[in-house]
Amino acid sequence: MAAGNHSTVTEFILAGLTDKPELQLPLFLFFLGVYMVTVVGNMGMITLIGLSSHLHIPMYYFLSSLSFIDLCYSTVITPKMLVSFVTEKNTISYPECMTQLFLFIFFIVSESHMLAVMAYDRYVAICNPLLYNAAMSYQVCFWLVVEVYMMGLIGAAVHTGCMLRVVFCKAKIINHYFCDLFPLLELSCSSTYINVVVLLCLSVFNILAPTLTIFGSYVFIIASILRIHSTEGRSKAFSTCSSHILAVTLFYGSAAFMYLQPSNVSSMDQSKVSSVFYTIIVPMLNPLIYSLRNKDVKVALNTIIEKGLFC
Repeated sequence: MAAGNHSTVTEFILAGLTDKPELQLPLFLFFLGVYMVTVVGNMGMITLIGLSSHLHIPMYYFLSSLSFIDLCYSTVITPKMLVSFVTEKNTISYPECMTQLFLFIFFIVSESHMLAVMAYDRYVAICNPLLYNAAMSYQVCFWLVVEVYMMGLIGAAVHTGCMLRVVFCKAKIINHYFCDLFPLLELSCSSTYINVVVLLCLSVFNILAPTLTIFGSYVFIIASILRIHSTEGRSKAFSTCSSHILAVTLFYGSAAFMYLQPSNVSSMDQSKVSSVFYTIIVPMLNPLIYSLRNKDVKVALNTIIEKGLFC
């Protein structure tokens, strides 16, 4: 639907993270540094996996896709957030807001499903190692990644389409630092019943299904690891999953803390702070987690440094 026919609002004002003047510059410098680390870390991970032939296996194919997703959804949010620290009024037009909402949902849903695919990959590798090459062939990996992005596209298209039918005629100040679903719905002066129903229905596919896939995969993984008699074998098997477990915990833990709070004014202000973690901090931490805790990545990085490709 065209925005002009169904909304008296042509632009929104993003309230930002804080309205305290003394915090604007320190926060700008902090989040600028975080964003630079995010870009360098994720671009570095994608480049490293592309240049290192021994990393051309399903586990790192999925990791490079995860790094691409992290880089993109951080870029969708952080630059606009940085503007709020250096301007008095951080405005965003209606089309820009809907575009940001679409891209944010697309990448956040894709990340949720990518983490589930990575858990399934570890399940096959540990529980069915003899069938791994057949079960996780190039074609299978390709279509798994396509499925991830298709789920992201469907979720983003449906949510954004429902948001386009919402009439905004109240105050146009979004109490957030980006165009998120709940802060936008708070500004509606039309019924949001359909939006809420769609949100609950899609949550089954985009939250519950990936969560159950991850949980089920690790139940079988832990059972398989416990059947390994040697301590060294158990340690090696667990080490291949530890980075993914930490990444899953950070992503789902911070997102749950953000969206499962009571919906009142004080929690909305608190939710802005907690949402910083999964929208900005997690994309920075993921490449660090997978590089610092992964011997293959360390070896590949040392090899490339020795060859002078980054000199």
